[in-house]
Amino acid sequence: MIVDKFPTSTMTCFHCGEDCNDMVIVSQERNFCCQGCKLVYEVLSENDLCSYYDIESHPGESQKSKKLQSNRFDYLDDQETANRLLDFCNQSESHITFNIPAIHCASCIWLLENLNQINSGVFYSRVDFIKKKVQIKILHNKVSIKELVSLLSTIGYEPRINLSNLDEKSKSGIDKRLIQRLAVAGFCFGNMMLFSIPEYFSEAELIDSSFRGLFSYLNVILAIPVVIYSASDYYLSAWNSIKQKQINMDVPIVLGIISLFVYSLWEIFAFQQSGYMDSLGGLLFFLLLGKIYQQKTFSTLEFDRDYKSYFPIAVTRIVKDQENVIPLSSLKVGDVILVRDEELIPADALLLSTKANIDFSFVTGEEVPVPKQKGELVYAGGRQKGEAILLTVQKLPSQGYLTDLWNNESFEKGNKKLLEPLSNKISSVFTWSVLLIATLAFTYWSFIDFSTAIKVFASVLIVACPCALAMSTPFTLGNTLRIFGKSKFYLKNAAVVERLALIDTVVFDKTGTLTDPANANINYMGEPLSEDSRSILKAMVERSSHPLSNRINSWLGNQTGLPLEKVIEVKGAGIEAIFKNQYFRLGSAEFTGYANKIDSQKGNVVYLTVEGQELGYFQIESGLREKAGEVVNQLKDDYDLHVLSGDYPHEQTYLEEKLGRDINYNFKQSPTDKLHYLRALNRSHCTLMLGDGLNDAGALQESEVGVALSDRVSHFSPASDAIMDSAVFGKIPGFLSFAKSSRLIIKASFVLSLLYNLIGLGLAVQGLLSPVICAILMPLSSISVVVFTTLTTNFVAWKRGLLTSKPF
Repeated sequence: MIVDKFPTSTMTCFHCGEDCNDMVIVSQERNFCCQGCKLVYEVLSENDLCSYYDIESHPGESQKSKKLQSNRFDYLDDQETANRLLDFCNQSESHITFNIPAIHCASCIWLLENLNQINSGVFYSRVDFIKKKVQIKILHNKVSIKELVSLLSTIGYEPRINLSNLDEKSKSGIDKRLIQRLAVAGFCFGNMMLFSIPEYFSEAELIDSSFRGLFSYLNVILAIPVVIYSASDYYLSAWNSIKQKQINMDVPIVLGIISLFVYSLWEIFAFQQSGYMDSLGGLLFFLLLGKIYQQKTFSTLEFDRDYKSYFPIAVTRIVKDQENVIPLSSLKVGDVILVRDEELIPADALLLSTKANIDFSFVTGEEVPVPKQKGELVYAGGRQKGEAILLTVQKLPSQGYLTDLWNNESFEKGNKKLLEPLSNKISSVFTWSVLLIATLAFTYWSFIDFSTAIKVFASVLIVACPCALAMSTPFTLGNTLRIFGKSKFYLKNAAVVERLALIDTVVFDKTGTLTDPANANINYMGEPLSEDSRSILKAMVERSSHPLSNRINSWLGNQTGLPLEKVIEVKGAGIEAIFKNQYFRLGSAEFTGYANKIDSQKGNVVYLTVEGQELGYFQIESGLREKAGEVVNQLKDDYDLHVLSGDYPHEQTYLEEKLGRDINYNFKQSPTDKLHYLRALNRSHCTLMLGDGLNDAGALQESEVGVALSDRVSHFSPASDAIMDSAVFGKIPGFLSFAKSSRLIIKASFVLSLLYNLIGLGLAVQGLLSPVICAILMPLSSISVVVFTTLTTNFVAWKRGLLTSKPF
């Protein structure tokens, strides 16, 4: 290593790109500005990760100001403190999410997602570039939280850790730096307007001509901070776009700013004219004002926050031995909650029951349930397997973490017909077209009047901004998501709205979807049930979330269940339990071994056996949901309708009488059969599947849009794209119609935006618009699109009966 404290010429740091003013540290024939940057390079070099420097030139953050004390993260040695950072933890692994402000380019993403090559204790890392966050999964026996944070700090990506705010909800607001830039632009613009008053009234000769030159020079001084500071974000965005070999909408804006500034300097200093510095100040002021408006509106319609705040996990809270179903948002630290079989644990909590079996496959991918004992901490995202358990909440519900699980990329569904990629593509083509038109207009006017040519060039670049075009899709879909949420129809993201609009086939699960357990009649036939038998039966059905089990559970009333040695639920078949070494089975005839199968035309039959001996059976007459017939009648003209059921076809006649014969009925369908049925349909149709979210998980995943219908909305499946409260089952036709209307509104907003741009371009090319007027029109176009999409979607939703109050 060579240290040169007095370099003969300025050199740049190989890691961060800053000038090596004080000294140059040479290592492996590379120049570094400080020991920190050299250390980062050496760490990457030792682990064969120098491809980091190939993706971007000088991608690292400068380490000059970083503190290198070895003990600065010692507070993470305290286990309780470290645990406050965790999203999830079990015996072998921990999951943690860090906010890392230094993330700024493709190299950062590449390096952070390859942490496993630096430390084998890291086995997963994923970067969210927009939020500047990285989710990391580590193995306890190989790396600690302190070591992980130290590693990130060493390679130049120190996390921002603020333990006092961990449990507080982060507030998304306007960028303070943007407000500062707007303030500078506003101050300078106001004064430039003041100094330009003599020019506005030049014929009145309000001031001596000798002062006009002075005011022009003052305008140049005021324009410098506007051009350098207030416009800096536009330069950075345009430069990053060009580096990626793309052209974004900020490129023409930057060209307009530079051309207007350079031409004004030329006019002021070469010809003693007034220039257009006041117009330039107004241009930046109104552009930044429009940017703040966009940020504010996006903050109001932020999609992630929208579906998180409506996130449909109802929680059963126990208060004085009474069960109360409350929304997740009402849950508080210290509350006691009841979690049944297959229900999701909504918050980090201590187990109050003797034992539990928690399935963390949703979090870790491991399907083997983890046994938990009384007093142990159970993390959010696990599912209880077995009998209901009691827990006391230790942390506020982690909606963001649960939503990340639901919206995991492994459950994403693609669709080439979506409009959002189309809008981005149109915006790209549009930007190139604007550059071409501006160049042609400049060339034409330069032969007539060069001053006008400059104004036309800048006006065209600024007025024809595709902002409104790019905003139409996300704003329409965002407002649609909000309206759906208010109507108790919860979609995981905006893409689901578009896929919903393309549906041509609707597939219903029968039990619990078309039928309502609350409307069913139940009769027990067979040997009289003893008190013990009823208690055992109660304990069996309590652990199941199947609609037929819930019906039997209601029939048993307040019967107290006995503790069972073992309970296993076989999806689509039944429940097996062991009590005092005796096997109890409840379910289908095949599963229970019931030989004298009943041929019922009125409903479902659930059989009960003990050690293979037939005790009796429950005859459950299915009751259709209140508006099932109405929903089917409204859908049948526009959609192909299918019904899938795991039951025998004994109810087909009854269903045909109530729903009609135009539906394709399919019985004796196992969960696998349902999946294959949807897969076959998808070859020629765009399918919507409505099921219970658990037995139908495969079919929900296979369908273009999978909707889990639930009476209590107490669980969700990662396979489902949406969750619908059963209370709004009758609104299904309205939901589908509204989704189609939303797609039409997007297309209409495309036309509105293009029409605005064509008119603006026509006037700008003729030299009839000044740059400052264009800067005012630009945010107005965005406002017009937002107002149009918001009012139109609200009006259509009101007409469809999804909003109770009038939209305006």
